[in-house]
Amino acid sequence: MQLGRRDFLQLLGVAGASGFFAPGAIQAAWGSDKDPYDIPAYGNVTLLHMTDSHAQLLPVWWREPDTNIGVGPVLNQTPHLCGKWMLDYYGLAHSGRDEYTYSCLDYDTLAKHYGKIGGYAHIATLVKRYREQLGNRALLLDGGDTWQGSATALWTKGEDMVGAQNLLGVDDFVGHWEFTYGQKQVEYLVKNKLKAKFLAQNVFSNTWQEPVFQPYQIHEISGRRIAVIGQAFPFTPIANPGYMIPDWGFGIHTEHMQKMVDECRNDKKADLVVVLSHNGADVDKKMASLVRGIDIILGGHTHDIMGPKPFQVNQTLVINTSTNGKILARFDLDVGKGKLNGWRFHYLPVFSNLIPADAAMSEYIDGVRKPYLEKLQQPLATTGSLLYRRDNFNGTFDQLLCDALRAEMNCEASFSPGFRWGYCKLPGETITMEDVMGQTAITYPQVTVNNYTGEQIKNIMEQVADNIFNPNPYYQQGGDMIRVGNIQYDFNPDEKIYHRISNLRIGGKLASASKKYKVAGWAAMQPVEGKPVWEVFGSWLQSQKHVEVKKVELPVLNADMRSNHGIAFPKTYKL
Repeated sequence: MQLGRRDFLQLLGVAGASGFFAPGAIQAAWGSDKDPYDIPAYGNVTLLHMTDSHAQLLPVWWREPDTNIGVGPVLNQTPHLCGKWMLDYYGLAHSGRDEYTYSCLDYDTLAKHYGKIGGYAHIATLVKRYREQLGNRALLLDGGDTWQGSATALWTKGEDMVGAQNLLGVDDFVGHWEFTYGQKQVEYLVKNKLKAKFLAQNVFSNTWQEPVFQPYQIHEISGRRIAVIGQAFPFTPIANPGYMIPDWGFGIHTEHMQKMVDECRNDKKADLVVVLSHNGADVDKKMASLVRGIDIILGGHTHDIMGPKPFQVNQTLVINTSTNGKILARFDLDVGKGKLNGWRFHYLPVFSNLIPADAAMSEYIDGVRKPYLEKLQQPLATTGSLLYRRDNFNGTFDQLLCDALRAEMNCEASFSPGFRWGYCKLPGETITMEDVMGQTAITYPQVTVNNYTGEQIKNIMEQVADNIFNPNPYYQQGGDMIRVGNIQYDFNPDEKIYHRISNLRIGGKLASASKKYKVAGWAAMQPVEGKPVWEVFGSWLQSQKHVEVKKVELPVLNADMRSNHGIAFPKTYKL
């Protein structure tokens, strides 16, 4: 039975009566009573895309970055525009739902009005609605980073998320953080639990140089052959510990991608070629410029907002679909014999207050959380300020974590990895153990203490910076800038390696190249001994009871550079 506009609005009414939202929420949020998720069907094939949920089964707060610097060929291109620059680029309103969806501006106020985003039960309602509307012409594609990022995902080794994917009806899937559970667990879940096809054209056995996973899947839809080619994160053994996947080799493998596209086109007679990618936005754009015959790249990894319309490179449409379940992307396609005749694209924010929770998914989520609920809900401290992670440089949540590492480990300085995942907390909220795990839940969490010279500290930071700000996207290996505690510096992303950082200071004093400093950190790339970071962070929060970030360790940036790189706050960047 098709779930139409009236049925959906009735469901919304039921949800409102159950406390999901107040009457008139659609009018208040969207400026009209039109159902915002009512999408007219077009063409003969529909692709639904989500990515980088990072195991967040429940709705969360998610703030867009105020700094997302692009260098070289991607300067001043989406997604490297923030705040008003982002809104202006797409011609979006500087207020209301557009501002909340696409920017970091006025976040605290807008968050209270629009509510949390994502949540698998709310995504499930949308997916079911569209599948009932579209029948067998719809594919649901998951771009990866799905099995990692929460306590329950870590404690079940990703199995709770596989169950959610199966219930959601994911058709094809690619990976990145999934591999940090190790080869055996990935193979076990893919072969025994996961209903979706796990695709990767760029993962090969080190011994025989043969594909480890199925490189592509051909779907028969509306009399057309749709090829979906998988692209796992190419730098997994570099960005994450290689010892966890010792028998598998990764890479971008542009030439092999071209071979797979040609094979799908020529041998498999594909009418449409889609790449389900975890490259990151800039790498996807470069790949689109080098590989012929790709119609659409559905991208992930960098958590970027690339909407409300795709970025086009030659004949290839490129998107990246945010994170934490915030966005469900929908491509309606008119696929002809051997070519794409036309398309319609919709970037659908998953506002959990506007979408009723699917009963079956809600029951499943409650079930997988129940054994851990007491531990998850353990209160640790309250926050007096907005806590967020996503930004090119220190976020406020990371600042707290760096402060905790310094205090608990009795160190002069601290490092924390520039992970893009990790949701937000609003001022006045309680930080629970679940929230701590939402920032730290990895399989290599040990805290370490090292004595580094000033020169070594600078070199570490320079090498991380080159991974992020290298003008060649194929040398960008993921993440944001390493987070620092009690370290200050000047920064120019347009310089070359070992010249981006200057005036390095520790505790406000110019760092000595030869002097050794005691530095705490976590997420070592080699096996080490130490307490898991969540124990260190949780213990410190409990001792504080109330926390507030009054200063963020941000680099000093040239004023012209701030404006030219589309940073959200061009006049006053240093907080």
